[in-house]
Amino acid sequence: MKKKRFLIISCLAAVLSFTSVNVYADPEGIDLQVGYEDPDFGNDGQPKTPILIPEVSLDGHTLFFDTACDGCTLRLVDANNNVVYSTVIPTGTTSLVLPSSLSGEYKILIIQDNLYFYGYINL
Repeated sequence: MKKKRFLIISCLAAVLSFTSVNVYADPEGIDLQVGYEDPDFGNDGQPKTPILIPEVSLDGHTLFFDTACDGCTLRLVDANNNVVYSTVIPTGTTSLVLPSSLSGEYKILIIQDNLYFYGYINL
């Protein structure tokens, strides 16, 4: 009986030693609001269809796009309203690494046609 128990425990220990556990912090979600660059929609400035606000999160200097932002312009603006970083988000991009030289609080803008989505991030 002791041999059987020892064999079962040994097999279980051997199997568990081959499994791995991934530990990582969840990226922090960015609360985005919507604005209109040129609200000429003909309906008192409101679009006729619901607006899908992108889901974007930040982990360190890496942005993660849970919703596609293909072809949108990404801008980071400092407290003095200076654009410190700007790029076009390539098609199929799910993450984007921001320059490590940036630090502090920035306004993030994701510009899509006449709409822009904005929020605040801290790098």
